[in-house]
Amino acid sequence: MRKRQRELSALTTPSSAEGVSEIRRARSVGIGRAHAKTILLGEHAVVYGAPALALPVPQLAVTASAGWSAQSPGDAGDVSLTMTGSASRPVATQASDWLRRLSAEFRKTMNVSDDVHLDVILDCAIPPGRGLGSSAACARAVVFALADLFDREVTPQTAFDLVQTAENVAHGRASGVDATAVGAPGPLLFQQGRSEELAIGCEELFIIADSGEVGRTKDAVSMLREGFQRHAGAQESFVRRATDLTDEARHALADGKPEELGTRMTEYHELLRAAGLSTDRIDALVEGALAAGSLGAKITGGGMGGCVLALTQSEQASAVTRRLHEAGAEQTWVVPLRGFAGHGR
Repeated sequence: MRKRQRELSALTTPSSAEGVSEIRRARSVGIGRAHAKTILLGEHAVVYGAPALALPVPQLAVTASAGWSAQSPGDAGDVSLTMTGSASRPVATQASDWLRRLSAEFRKTMNVSDDVHLDVILDCAIPPGRGLGSSAACARAVVFALADLFDREVTPQTAFDLVQTAENVAHGRASGVDATAVGAPGPLLFQQGRSEELAIGCEELFIIADSGEVGRTKDAVSMLREGFQRHAGAQESFVRRATDLTDEARHALADGKPEELGTRMTEYHELLRAAGLSTDRIDALVEGALAAGSLGAKITGGGMGGCVLALTQSEQASAVTRRLHEAGAEQTWVVPLRGFAGHGR
């Protein structure tokens, strides 16, 4: 607690700071928040214009605290970072490329002086590299922490654009679904930069299982693109199949047909597995969930590691969770659809 208090007390505005007199009504500390997300269906195909279904995971959150000070000649850069939170995330003390780019874009967009040194603390419970939107959530939390610090208004479009700036540095070409979903209050449909609320007619549970394997989104995207280039018609076939499954799942979710939704999830996993985006451990988790009575299960996120998402009736949740841990899951989280019932209607 004392360590945390010292960290926050360091994020204070000096009474006199050369070069920052134009900052209007800056607070001593700015706070921003975001949460994790999981992709129900649509991974990878969304990059090629297909729809994707995303679910917020409010149980996994990130809080950013931001402060500023006058930049001195000895400063190594214009922004510093400390990260805490997830046990699987090492504490960082230097700003990464995405944060430097994000802070530069924020300064430019919001007219904040280049003479200001930014100090950012990220308290993140979202494990990195698991397809849960950790990088996008951190970026969104920082955007709103800086906006709070400097008393700037951030429109939804500006927030999206700034987060996308960081996402493109972290992952290469980003579809934008993560940048949208980590700030969404409920499930959403995302396609070609636009999003809308999803109608929810089911009351089952989603269980997220961490495989312990760090996903490799950039590698997965590159591998898939190279495969498309080698085989004529492969991209069109993949995107068409992904679109059909996603559309059918969306209607099943709205119409209260959990068995059909689960079947489409499992079929989407087979699509990704056939493309080489799964792993032996991920497949074992999917098989374990299905054997324990899950209505459907699939890899979620960029692939080549990460998490499994299983749709489960409440009475089967304990058995499915137990089987997932037996199959190698390092940790699990439950997201009840009941909390979103009536959403989008």
